[in-house]
Amino acid sequence: MNTVFKKSTEGREGVWPVKPEKSAADLLPAGLLRGKSAGLPSLSELDVVRHFTQLSKRNYGVDGNFYPLGSCTMKYNPKFTETAAALPGFTRLHPVLPQLKGAGRMCQGALEVMYETEQLLCEVCGMKAFTLHPMAGAHGELTGVMIMAAYHKDKGNKKTKIICPDSAHGTNPASAAIAGYEVVNLPSKDGIVDPDELAKVLDDSVAGMMMTCPNTLGLFETNLPKIVEMLRSVDALLYYDGANLNAIMGKMRVGDAGFDVVHLNLHKTFATPHGGGGPGAGPVGVSERLVPYLPVSRVEKLEDGQFFLNYDFPKSIGYVAPFYGNFGVFLKAYAYILRLGGNGLIRATENAVLAANYLRKRLDGVLDVPYDRVCMHEFVASACKQAASSCHVRALDIAKALLDRGYHAPTIYFPLIVKEALMFEPTETESLDTLDQFADDLIAILAEAEINPDSAIGAPRNLPVTRLDETRAARNMELTDDL
Repeated sequence: MNTVFKKSTEGREGVWPVKPEKSAADLLPAGLLRGKSAGLPSLSELDVVRHFTQLSKRNYGVDGNFYPLGSCTMKYNPKFTETAAALPGFTRLHPVLPQLKGAGRMCQGALEVMYETEQLLCEVCGMKAFTLHPMAGAHGELTGVMIMAAYHKDKGNKKTKIICPDSAHGTNPASAAIAGYEVVNLPSKDGIVDPDELAKVLDDSVAGMMMTCPNTLGLFETNLPKIVEMLRSVDALLYYDGANLNAIMGKMRVGDAGFDVVHLNLHKTFATPHGGGGPGAGPVGVSERLVPYLPVSRVEKLEDGQFFLNYDFPKSIGYVAPFYGNFGVFLKAYAYILRLGGNGLIRATENAVLAANYLRKRLDGVLDVPYDRVCMHEFVASACKQAASSCHVRALDIAKALLDRGYHAPTIYFPLIVKEALMFEPTETESLDTLDQFADDLIAILAEAEINPDSAIGAPRNLPVTRLDETRAARNMELTDDL
């Protein structure tokens, strides 16, 4: 497929615009006028429609296929939330409209959405306050660590380290390092954090610990009460990576469990879009002692019921996003939470955990599961058995073979503590039929690979791009508009 520019045919038109009464020279200063044509393609309406329709068919999305990617999976995107976000009263707002007083009250509805979204997230997570400013999950992580740093600086604490378990999400160490901390890696024991190992690295220089609970193995951190006690003994804060909140939502409030900071991936738990570079949203919640350090501005409610943005927080970490974050994204999450209600959120959690355990049992004996016990929302299998056998099929080959059968590949080679890792997260929205078909296809791939290893090692064969030499592609990139 060529780019839209290569399909251009000189003289072809798709629309016939009305001739303007004035020329561009009459409307714009001379310094803003082009010296030559804009070089736009010449296409008919049908050319344009067909071009972009064909491009859309090359996209892989949850609307079309099963998406078992683990760790940071996009949930389904309910269409009613798109309708809510497209309401003219929201889409026509400008971020600098007046907030209060008489005829100037032009964005009270948006401010109310922001305020109520924060309150709902506080209730779900057991936190004192939330900010909606961060524009992605990793951005939320960084914001959370910056809040932790502001707390220690305000107290005069000389803290230089943040502990990151080897079962935490991969962006945790990066966020801590960007915030200026030395990262201390903590080895897990039997898949979870071991208090004895924590004791070896915990001292007065530790600012906090970043945990994913359940962790990337899909296992709940059963030593959490002891960990909280140990951290508080040295005034270290406990950070909750909320990417896996969909495994405990409605069952446990992380603030009640002792976490001081939490970031949420709205695409992971609250059904907002994900991927393609954004937009995203990574709201951050804090316990009461960290409220003064939240980013500005903050939405507050006056006694007369009006909402306004308060910038008067001298200990705040300041601005972390332009204006108020990605409003349209958390508007969708707000609609989703209201639609499900408390009971619906709990059902979503239960279904996510049930689906993961069902798929884990369906693959029993086919792939090794190093930590083979009841999991939460996801589990990590290993292709070590296949890689060591005569067929020499590895996790990468299995993932590529799944592409040929119409599935998105699972997460592979992460977490690093599992060799030949394949991480599966079926999510709460997939039917039993879909899970069974996926399991059947995966079992068939592995069975065929034992007889004919090239069936997996040579995959994918049926996609626009087949197996690449990934090292060569990264080191000798050739950019072209020909696909």
